[in-house]
Amino acid sequence: MSSDQAKSPAPIVIDVWADLGCPWCYVGKHRLQRAIDARPDADRFQVKLRSFELNPDAPQTPETIESAFIRSHGGNAEVVLQAERRIQALSQQEGLPFALDRLNANTFDFHRVAHYADEAGKGLEFFSRVQDRFFAGEINPFDVEALARVAEEVGLSAERVREVLASDEYADAVRADTREGRELGIQGVPFTVFGRRFGASGAQTVEAYARVLDTVAAEMIEDAA
Repeated sequence: MSSDQAKSPAPIVIDVWADLGCPWCYVGKHRLQRAIDARPDADRFQVKLRSFELNPDAPQTPETIESAFIRSHGGNAEVVLQAERRIQALSQQEGLPFALDRLNANTFDFHRVAHYADEAGKGLEFFSRVQDRFFAGEINPFDVEALARVAEEVGLSAERVREVLASDEYADAVRADTREGRELGIQGVPFTVFGRRFGASGAQTVEAYARVLDTVAAEMIEDAA
């Protein structure tokens, strides 16, 4: 082993099971990134988005958030909007835009494209850009051309995105992520696993994420000693 290799700490992979339309995944992703960016060794941490469908029975045709909730859980639109307004206020306090008129639909195909992006080394960037614009009310992520445009922006092939969406490519990869998540006991997202050592359910505070990063980094140093 060279002296450079001896001095370089091993990378720490952070697996985040998430779904596109999950508000807490949106908030949690940004909080986690803030905790990472605050560290002097930020480059050591590699965030990997993993597929998890919150509502695999959602229809392919987009519908309003209110309609989707009522169809799945009953109740009325005002209850849904109250919950949406609460997380909108929280998101905006953290500097994150949050549109109330977002659409909802089945996310399986989006996850397939995200796996193509990940294979090309752009998984986190693609997922994050689509999700951020979705919550900002800027794009319809259930539109083929919208995903193709974002893919081009991050250096991927728009034509390849169209090919993936016209096929069943990466379907097995999406199912494998979900199956692994279920085996870990995941029932909701976000669910974050740090270096295959610690798991955290839900969107933690920036401070809580920072403490876990400290812990896992320290343990890996001890293991390497």
